[in-house]
Amino acid sequence: MILFNASLPQLFWFKRVRQNLKLIFIIAVLINIGMWFERFVIIVGSLYQSFLPASWNVYFPTWVDIGTYAGTLGAFFTMYLLFVRFLPVIAVSEVKGAMPQASPLHPPGGAKGGH
Repeated sequence: MILFNASLPQLFWFKRVRQNLKLIFIIAVLINIGMWFERFVIIVGSLYQSFLPASWNVYFPTWVDIGTYAGTLGAFFTMYLLFVRFLPVIAVSEVKGAMPQASPLHPPGGAKGGH
């Protein structure tokens, strides 16, 4: 299916292949066979097993699954707490009030004045 539907059409990048009518016909037939294989995989795969994972089997997590889940939570909260510790939340209004440009007496051209 992959060979016929993905690889064979790449031959059309070559001018000699595009100009040979017999080769174009053979490639077209093989692509149609590949499309039939694709439909076969879709139909047989859909009838073989239900799409609902809950109907396949009952899931019981192992100690590896629980450990992986706990580890991801631990890694997330560790990174979050490190972020809050080293980059705390600061309100924009506090930063703007502390800047010299926020003062009404500050000259508009900067500290040097406008030259």
